[in-house]
Amino acid sequence: MSENHPDAATFAANFAKIAEQSQLIIQEFLTRNTQSQSVGTTGDPLHIGSAFAEWFARIMSDPQKVAELQMEWWQENMELWQATAQKFMGEKTEPVIKPDSKDRRFKDTAWQESLIFDFIKQSYLLSARWMQQGVHKIDEMDPQTIRKIDFYTRQFVDAMAPSNFLFTNPEVLKATLDSGGENIVRGLKNMLEDLEHSKGALRVSMTDNEAFEVGKNLAITKGKVIFQTDLMQLIQYEPLTEKVHKTPMLIVPPWINKYYILDLQPENSMVRWLVSKGYTVFVISWVNPDKKLGSKSFDDYLLEGPLAALDAIEKVTGEKEINATGYCLGGTLMAIALSYLKTKKQEKRIKSITYLTTMIDFKEAGELSVFIDEEQLRSLEARMSDKGYLDGDDMAGTFNMLRANDLIWSFVVNNYLLGKDPFPFDLLYWNGDSTRMPAVMHSFYLRNMYQKNLLRKPGGITIAGVPIHLEKLNLPTYMLSTREDHIAPWKSTYAATQIYKGHVRFVLAASGHIAGVVNPPVKNKYNYWVGEAVEATPEEWFEKSKEVPGSWWTDWEKWLAPFSGAKIPARKVGKSKLKPIEDAPGSFVKVKG
Repeated sequence: MSENHPDAATFAANFAKIAEQSQLIIQEFLTRNTQSQSVGTTGDPLHIGSAFAEWFARIMSDPQKVAELQMEWWQENMELWQATAQKFMGEKTEPVIKPDSKDRRFKDTAWQESLIFDFIKQSYLLSARWMQQGVHKIDEMDPQTIRKIDFYTRQFVDAMAPSNFLFTNPEVLKATLDSGGENIVRGLKNMLEDLEHSKGALRVSMTDNEAFEVGKNLAITKGKVIFQTDLMQLIQYEPLTEKVHKTPMLIVPPWINKYYILDLQPENSMVRWLVSKGYTVFVISWVNPDKKLGSKSFDDYLLEGPLAALDAIEKVTGEKEINATGYCLGGTLMAIALSYLKTKKQEKRIKSITYLTTMIDFKEAGELSVFIDEEQLRSLEARMSDKGYLDGDDMAGTFNMLRANDLIWSFVVNNYLLGKDPFPFDLLYWNGDSTRMPAVMHSFYLRNMYQKNLLRKPGGITIAGVPIHLEKLNLPTYMLSTREDHIAPWKSTYAATQIYKGHVRFVLAASGHIAGVVNPPVKNKYNYWVGEAVEATPEEWFEKSKEVPGSWWTDWEKWLAPFSGAKIPARKVGKSKLKPIEDAPGSFVKVKG
């Protein structure tokens, strides 16, 4: 650590500021927490405490298992003590436990070089592993309860990491000594600002929110809003080539997030890339609903979303057929739309379908299933009943918990302990630009798909009066999943390959739900896997697949082109029966959650 530390007077002045800032933070938190009490938030509405109590009672009723857990704990810690003593005496020893290679919490060299911090790190890792392994020592408990206990145990374990505290994080200690506590002063200021911007609960800033503005340096591909309903605006983009493919492209993003993840900045915009390849691109920009839209149903999202967009696109281009792309929940909606159209004898309106990280079989829904038991759904519905919608911050918080170390605690350390300003990052700005969910639609979606998995069952759900039969779909299908997806696990998305009747090309991209999709060729980043045919299981497919470097976008475009028709003169936006309403990105996307 640096020997040129500030004098005592500087420390004293900074710690006086820390005390003052701390008082303000406590007052702000108490005031907002009191104001934000809502229906269904008292007691233990999620039954987390009762789940842990049940687990504890069961483990304590089996003395042998308790003894095994205690013995494991003592043996592992004795190994660590012995290894630390040997290291203290100058002997070379191997770590008893190492962090995962992707764990960035312990990247500072002091975690390896300092005897004390190495011991703290390994002691924590052993405790974390022991706690999470202990959760699964009970075989008789309900699997959903075990999943809940496991998930919230990990949340606790992540929160208690030594990297999250001033006196057990060597990087933070060094910064505090070097700056005379100035980093803590800045960190408390950052925390106070986050509290002021939050709606009753502390929400950590992930990026410099002043660095971005939708329509100015995000979502700037030129186009016009040419049609809208209560639930969406339809954007048509200006051509960048003299000729375009005859068949238009409709992109249906999820309404859980805003569409411009596919149009961040020119260098990573999928929309701009498609337009530059000669495609006439239309994108749905979903509304950020308020209370008056709280009764909008899944039926409404189908009718006022992709089906209304199809009619508008035909009026603009004269084309009855399109290629469609659905992303995440937008893909789930498009699968339903295809079944609806088939029942209505209109299936030829879609020439091909592309699904990006889309689930239709929710049997193994990954960690999101932790939130979909009956107690939590009832609590969620109670919270939505008063407002008519689920607040966007609730959705954002849920998704962030799936990757708490990366999306919560790393920013706590950076912003509050190190006192640094968050780095400007377009993807994280989008991640924080959350949207609300209409109560009726959201409850139907969670109950019928996540909880009951009825979409997978032939005729299991009825949308807009039509029983949905995904097993009858028979058209060219491109499926893109991502290997590290916490929201739509790729092995779960793969189940759809066994349902669809048409020719399916399944592609697996590296990285996660967002970064794996938004991976432009110019970056030459990550890689992807392709197989010649779908197999009975995802494991068999992966074993026979071929790894390809770079972006999957190029593979997709080669697949898409044959379904896109001959080249025709480019279509100028505004030269049709539908007159433009406003410039892209439109007004719906600018409404904050």
